Amino acid sequence: MTATTFTPAHIRDFIRHHYRHFNAASLVDAAQGWVDFDKAGGKMFLTMAGAMSTAELGVSLAEMIRQGKIHAITCTGANLEEDVYNLVAHNHYKRVPHYRSLSGEDEVKLYNEGFNRVTDTCIPEEEALRVIEGHMHDLWVSAEKEGRRHFPHEYFYKLLLSGKLRDNYQIDPKHSWMLAAAERNLPIIVPGWEDSTNGNMFVGAVMSGVLKGYSAMKSGLEYMEFLANWYTEEQAKHPIGFFQIGGGIAGDFPICVVPMLVQDLERDVRKWQYFCQISDSTTSYGSYSGAVPNEKITWGKLELHGPKFIIESDATIVAPLVFMYVLAG
Repeated sequence: MTATTFTPAHIRDFIRHHYRHFNAASLVDAAQGWVDFDKAGGKMFLTMAGAMSTAELGVSLAEMIRQGKIHAITCTGANLEEDVYNLVAHNHYKRVPHYRSLSGEDEVKLYNEGFNRVTDTCIPEEEALRVIEGHMHDLWVSAEKEGRRHFPHEYFYKLLLSGKLRDNYQIDPKHSWMLAAAERNLPIIVPGWEDSTNGNMFVGAVMSGVLKGYSAMKSGLEYMEFLANWYTEEQAKHPIGFFQIGGGIAGDFPICVVPMLVQDLERDVRKWQYFCQISDSTTSYGSYSGAVPNEKITWGKLELHGPKFIIESDATIVAPLVFMYVLAG
């Protein structure tokens, strides 16, 4: 019996046939809206919260980057680093499908074994975090000595493109979205990078004397300036869409670039021309992450007219399906 290969077109056709109502229909509408937006010359900006890299979203996201379907990304510091951890230490990860029934003693055992748990997946401290920390220390120290400053994602790009990790790959490199992004020099914005393992390591390097100070690392405010200039230039050439996975700072930070440009800099720029969010937040709790898209009109982020979608579901299920649909075109 031969194995069946499912192409993006097969998955798209399955979705079209079976996903007819409710959140399933919202998925179809949003994915088709992205396809139409892409065919009309639009460029897509992706934001990524949660632990999507540890969920191995790179299996589908990397191909979206390679195929030119995503043109810039905002993500948390955790998503930035955890894709690289998975790239070099996947064989040492431990999955605990029974995570809901773990006792406190079970958690202590995992900790003592050198694991950091993210839901059902345990990241190995020594094989992942500490290996990358050593490489980062070298890059940070070198930059400081030479008086250079870089953004967090640029240090990861330097490491990935140097080839120093190549012999340590433990997954198919085509499944690493960070490697795909580095090869295309994709713009990445990482607000609040300080809230990440590598952010903690950088502070530790300063406090322990490995680094003399913080001069080698560009800040989140500088990321906003970088994004403002990128958006100003790109929106003049084509409409820009906003596809948001989850909520929090990964989505809130970049979407504000439009009102900042209009209100604070008085630039005549277009608002985001497509919007979709995969979310399970509840609006009635006062959650901005769960707010319906029209609320963003009052903040000067979205136009009255233009495609707007919310898919209230699990992003680990929904995002790969949307990506396959878009790849099918």
